[in-house]
Amino acid sequence: MIEIVVLITITGVITITAMLMSAVGVYSLGTFRTSKVSAARLDVGNALASLEVYRATKGRYPNPAEGFAPVIKIRALKSTPKDPWGNPLLWELREGEPVVLSLGADGAKGGLDDNADLSSADAEAPTTVP
Repeated sequence: MIEIVVLITITGVITITAMLMSAVGVYSLGTFRTSKVSAARLDVGNALASLEVYRATKGRYPNPAEGFAPVIKIRALKSTPKDPWGNPLLWELREGEPVVLSLGADGAKGGLDDNADLSSADAEAPTTVP
């Protein structure tokens, strides 16, 4: 009889521990996704700032067809900027102003959630790291 009580108690403790670990895992996964999006916004903002450094140095923005190569050449960037998913950032001129893009986790235009594109022209403007 005592063995059954001990077995039920151990089973209860294991069940409660598993439920707590699951809750922590779900919370951590959501935080991890949110941190990648926040990091992507910072990356977009820093790339935009480097284009502004180029404009301040040369008096104009570089040709978007060349990507970030001209910005790297003047050492405003060390290398082609990438988003947290490892995809290179892109940029284009819209009405004479640069817009930097991250294509999200899938690296393709469009998408939802983690695969959604981020842009420096989004309503939630990116910020730069001081």
